[in-house]
Amino acid sequence: MPRVLLIEDDPSVREGVELGLRRRGHEVRTAATGEAGLAALREFRPDLLLLDLMLPGMNGVQVCRRVRESSQLPIIMLTARGDDFDVVVGLEAGADDYIVKPARTEVIEARIRAVLRRIEEPGGGRPAVEFHGELAVDRAGLTVAKNGERVALAPSELKLLLHLTAAPEQVFSRQQLLEHVWEHSFHGDARLVDACVRRLRNKIEDTPGEPRYIQTLRGFGYRFGPLQ
Repeated sequence: MPRVLLIEDDPSVREGVELGLRRRGHEVRTAATGEAGLAALREFRPDLLLLDLMLPGMNGVQVCRRVRESSQLPIIMLTARGDDFDVVVGLEAGADDYIVKPARTEVIEARIRAVLRRIEEPGGGRPAVEFHGELAVDRAGLTVAKNGERVALAPSELKLLLHLTAAPEQVFSRQQLLEHVWEHSFHGDARLVDACVRRLRNKIEDTPGEPRYIQTLRGFGYRFGPLQ
């Protein structure tokens, strides 16, 4: 079972989530502050980080940015309000998903599994490595390179790029991407998609404001290509 680091300052929430995940077989380490969480991160080496957004001192957004400086560890934010402006800031900082508190353990478990689930290889005899302009997408090794240099992508960014490149020029709505990439059914939060697209553009586009690869079709969604 995945090892989970939980950074949460509310003792009741921290103990409840820890107990629920331990009952499902996870090894869990907890911390009450961002500083303590970063120290535990280096020692514990988790598979996933559950990160409270509103921490005292170093808040969750700052912790997320610190983690992203050196790691693509999957990050799920915990927030008390789904409409909080800081949710968008946290997603822009590199979080892969978020959960509104209070949340049942089975919901948290499902989100953890969705973030960590490896991407299935597409069928139809597709090559393991595909070249799109300066981008090399290795579907077998789950890596992306631009001009021969490895591009570090968070799990949600990699899943999104693999999904878009599997069907170049096909337009995907935000809801379709939520269902296929984040495995959110019904009406998910389009902010997850938009924030992830912006982060991905910043990493693979020469000019993110004038994207060559990931194009927006207003009122419809996103597509990959065609290249100019």
